[in-house]
Amino acid sequence: MSTSPAASLRAANDVLAPNDLEAWWLPFTANRSFKRRPRMVARAKDMHYYTPDGRAVLDGVAGLWCCNAGHNRDAIVSAIQAQAAELDYSPAFQFGHAGGFALASRLAAMAPGDLDHVFFCNSGSEAVDTALKVALAYWNVSGQGSRTRLIGRERGYHGVGFGGISVGGIVTNRKHFGTLLAGVDHLPHTYSREHQAFSTGEPEWGAHLADDLERIVTLHDASTVAAVIVEPMAGSTGVLPPPKGYLQRLRQICDRHGILLIFDEVISGFGRLGHAFAAERYGVTPDIITFAKAVNSGTVPMGGILVSSRIHDAFMKGPEQTIELFHGYTYSGHPLACAAALATLDLYRDEDLFARTRRLEPAFGAAMMSLRGLPNVLDIRTLGLVGAIDLASRPDAAGARAFEAMDRAFQEHGLMIRITGETLAVTPPLIISEDQIGELVDKLGRVIRAVA
Repeated sequence: MSTSPAASLRAANDVLAPNDLEAWWLPFTANRSFKRRPRMVARAKDMHYYTPDGRAVLDGVAGLWCCNAGHNRDAIVSAIQAQAAELDYSPAFQFGHAGGFALASRLAAMAPGDLDHVFFCNSGSEAVDTALKVALAYWNVSGQGSRTRLIGRERGYHGVGFGGISVGGIVTNRKHFGTLLAGVDHLPHTYSREHQAFSTGEPEWGAHLADDLERIVTLHDASTVAAVIVEPMAGSTGVLPPPKGYLQRLRQICDRHGILLIFDEVISGFGRLGHAFAAERYGVTPDIITFAKAVNSGTVPMGGILVSSRIHDAFMKGPEQTIELFHGYTYSGHPLACAAALATLDLYRDEDLFARTRRLEPAFGAAMMSLRGLPNVLDIRTLGLVGAIDLASRPDAAGARAFEAMDRAFQEHGLMIRITGETLAVTPPLIISEDQIGELVDKLGRVIRAVA
């Protein structure tokens, strides 16, 4: 049956400005508030989103820590289109394709130390659960099956799988879902406003907090501890840079007790802190790195882990026809995601975006700190191209001031920012110019004054 021109026009309009918002239950969203006052985007290019009526919105969050190379870059779009026309899907169970192997080799070459093997999945949450499963399985195949305990950190965010929220330490992500995984403990978080307020870069205070790992190990005995997982920079909780020397101490304690160290670099990977991975910035090589988001600038869902040769090789035993690890996903190493990632890595290299982040970091930090002294600003933190502003709560309305700021920024000032509680977070694409940094901070200042 043919479709009339009028029906086709209505369908096109529904895509840009749908009349019915009820069916989509949005994640991590105040759905009732959103559907009364929607914040809709229709397209994106480089540093901007555009609303259905064509209004430009400066992207202050790189999508969701994802679009480090900017939006709709021609080389990435072309790579996805070409791949879709050639090989739309290939099973990763017992079969492979050239793009997956090429990407794994590129990632292994970028990673520090002997993190020479890649296991692909589809998101940061899956990457974390994969890393935890690999850590547990590694000790099993190595004859130390008693090592089952996992250690995360308060205020840590490791996605929304049951493993990730178990080792994670954000209470709202945990409290509704029962007892979660057993045998999990948590390090203290690393933030102290008293000692660290208005820090640019890594704060001086806090390295000693890593020593709490010794207390946990003593409590449970090292022979029961499989792995410690931390974000080098805690991102989703409100941007908590690591204190100077903190990550190095964690590595030393893990080495002393034979514990695996996992860096969750879903947010910090691919240039956000000025290097391919935060591990390089801090000179600390973990045993496993998780990645996702910016690996292909957020264009096609993809995640994965990088593991050391020691871990990988422990599984490569027994008859060659035997599956070594009973784990994986239907879309592991999806051809379109791999093509997008290869094109993205080319852009990072050709435009030297990681080094560009290092060059922009001082100017970005200074611009963010210029907002100190505005009404209700309690703290500002910056690291790489990441910034956070803590606002004072209104009496009996925790989170209301930041929520209003996020809404006003989009609706009235053409700026997209992210909020966590009363924290405003900005994490722009790495292609941002110094003029656009000024524009972003100017808009932030107007928003903060508006919600005073």
